[in-house]
Amino acid sequence: MASSTTVGGAGVSLLGAPPAPPATPSRRRPLHGKGKAIGLSLVMTYLSIIVLIPLAAVVWHSQSNGFSGFVHAVTTPEAASTLKLTIYSSILVAAINMVMGTAIAWVLVRDKLPGRTFLDTLIDLPFALPTIVAGLALLTVYGPNSPLGVNLAYQRAGVVVALLFVTLPFVVRTVQPVLMELDTEMEQAAASLGAGPGTIFVRIILPNMFPAMAAGTALAFARSMSEFGSTVLISGNIPFQTQVASVHVYNQLESDNVAGAAAVSTVLLIVSLVVLVALDMLQRWAARRG
Repeated sequence: MASSTTVGGAGVSLLGAPPAPPATPSRRRPLHGKGKAIGLSLVMTYLSIIVLIPLAAVVWHSQSNGFSGFVHAVTTPEAASTLKLTIYSSILVAAINMVMGTAIAWVLVRDKLPGRTFLDTLIDLPFALPTIVAGLALLTVYGPNSPLGVNLAYQRAGVVVALLFVTLPFVVRTVQPVLMELDTEMEQAAASLGAGPGTIFVRIILPNMFPAMAAGTALAFARSMSEFGSTVLISGNIPFQTQVASVHVYNQLESDNVAGAAAVSTVLLIVSLVVLVALDMLQRWAARRG
């Protein structure tokens, strides 16, 4: 039979301290779950108001005249011409940005060039500059009165140059942080084992950079598909020649053809979404293989 004694008025067991009472379940877990649900609700509400509802409204307006009206709006000669020019130009711009953006990021990270800080700041200028100002600058430099003697105004080449200007930072700013965090010891180890620079780049550097390259290229493509300000001046908006889809949409709105403008906008939305999803899947696949 266990005995006990009293110390300072409190009973203490001679066989040791009594077993601790069972732990009560934490009360923070329900609050944590509730806070997580509230945060998710706020995010979804904000995205719905800012992104999903406006896009859904555009798609809904594109069906105002039925599916046959939608098809007719996007297959008229003028609409088809603007869509082809926009898609082809965006593909070309995205491909150039993937190569040149990666090269610029490499120079900024790996090469100790004088004036590198200024160059790094210059990359962000297209983000800060209003696109209509960019169009004016390009028209001044590459227009009929070009000080360089190069006239790209009212030509498709001028459209491509304008899109290259506004999409320059996307690949650079996505690849640059990856290069900064890339461990160079793997490259040094491969070099010590006899691997050449080309093999090191293809087998070690490129697999680590490719997901960022794909992400930046997708963003550059999407921005090219929707660009308006930088192209509106230098392109001249010549139907069947230099008119891009965004300008065609604006002209349709000016003509009070909301359904036609929404139909072309929906095609741009679908193409951009398909490209973004495809490049995201490619990015994930490359990350898994890496």
